Amino acid sequence: MSGHNKWSKIHRQKGIADQKRGQEFSRLSQMITLAVRAGKSPDAQTNAQLRMLLEKAREINMPKENVGRAIDRGLGKGSSGEVMEEVVYEGYGPGGVAMIVKTTTSNRNRSLAEIKNAFERFGGSLGSPGSAAYAFSIQDGRYVAAIKIAVDETTAERLKQLVEGLEEYEDVEQVVHNAEGL
Repeated sequence: MSGHNKWSKIHRQKGIADQKRGQEFSRLSQMITLAVRAGKSPDAQTNAQLRMLLEKAREINMPKENVGRAIDRGLGKGSSGEVMEEVVYEGYGPGGVAMIVKTTTSNRNRSLAEIKNAFERFGGSLGSPGSAAYAFSIQDGRYVAAIKIAVDETTAERLKQLVEGLEEYEDVEQVVHNAEGL
C-alpha cells in the first residue's frame, strides 16, 4: 500500500505556495506599517492609503493578527522596536540598463549589502543617488521608465536573472529598468 499518503505527494507544492504567501504577507505588513506612519493614523476612514492596503489584505486572506501587529508597529507600539523606512537604490544592469530598486527595510545596511551583492553577482553595478533617476518618472507612486533603450537577447536574459535575483529579497518592493521589450 505504498504511495497512498497524500501528504507525500503535495508537501513540496504546498511548501512553495506557503512561502510565496508568507512573502506577500510580510511585504504587505511593511506597507501597512509605512502607511500608518505616513498618515499618522490607524483609522482607515481618514487614511486612504491604509484603507487600500487593508482591502488588499482582505483579498489575500491575511490574518487579522498580522494586520494588527503591522498597525501597532506603525504607531511605534511594536515589541521589536523596528523602524521601517523606504529606501531607493539606483544602479546599472547588464548592457548599461538603468535600474531603480525600491525597498522597505528596517535595516539600511543589510538592504544595501543584499542589493549590492545581487548587482555584482549578475553583472550590474550599484550607482549613487541620482545616477539612474533621469531615465524614470513617477506615476501613481510607482517608477516608470521614461527613456527606453534597446537590448540584445543575451543582455535581456542576464537582465531577467538580475531582476529575479533582486526580487528574492523580502525587502524589495519594486524593481524597474528601462530596457525596451521586457
